[in-house]
Amino acid sequence: MWDFIASHWKDGIEILVLTFCIYQLYKAFKATRGAQIMIGLGLILVVLALATQIFQFQVIGWIIFRSAAVLAFALIVIFQPELRNGLARLGSSKFFSFSSKRRLALVERLADAVVLLSKKRIGALFAIQRDITLKEQLETGVVLDAQFTPELAMSVFYPKSPLHDGGMIIADDRVAGAACVFPVTEKEMKDRSTGLRHRAAIGLTERTDAIAVVVSEETGSISISENGDLQRNLTEKQFRARIAEIFFDEKPYDETEPEKTTDTKADVPSAGDRDLDPD
Repeated sequence: MWDFIASHWKDGIEILVLTFCIYQLYKAFKATRGAQIMIGLGLILVVLALATQIFQFQVIGWIIFRSAAVLAFALIVIFQPELRNGLARLGSSKFFSFSSKRRLALVERLADAVVLLSKKRIGALFAIQRDITLKEQLETGVVLDAQFTPELAMSVFYPKSPLHDGGMIIADDRVAGAACVFPVTEKEMKDRSTGLRHRAAIGLTERTDAIAVVVSEETGSISISENGDLQRNLTEKQFRARIAEIFFDEKPYDETEPEKTTDTKADVPSAGDRDLDPD
């Protein structure tokens, strides 16, 4: 036994490293169009390889062998967005750059603003920046530099406001911009009632490590998106608990976690959420 371990311990480490890499690739590619392309290419290659071995197809085998380098380069080009996002998340520590005292004040003001918007059924979309900058999204909107307050959020997202259409970016506990355009997710949503605000929240958190908070204009429901996962229909207590957990890595309330409903049907109106174009 000891002789076997002594002679094969490197193989065990190699298996663990490969397993970890494959798992990280799976996390980065799952539920994306890139995953569908990967599965399709994988099935084609497996079928061709089996056919080549069984029937001794020399020409097909030669083509597969010669096109391996070209195929590897093509995969890099095809999966460039997923690879870029995966590497960005790998290098992200997922911590906020400002102090815990300022974070606490921001969490309280953000929770109050979201609850107030929810009660008045005013649609809103917030993006809280972490390690990965949101400069690209900020350039699509109106640049601001103001302390975040519930009154400011109400003014920005009021339906007749010029800045209500789009998202608000919060960076270093200050409002960096409003009316910003966020990338919409490319996931195929089974729930057709998922509105554009929710899709934009998912899309932004797929590409960055930001936290997105959505208030539905139709129902007033509160949602949080992180790492491409959307938690919908949060109660006020659940929202406060979840946002505190994100900012401080703790659960101040003994509340059951809401079900993730990214790809499952939620209790929302079938007419959809007119979040990005309420008029």
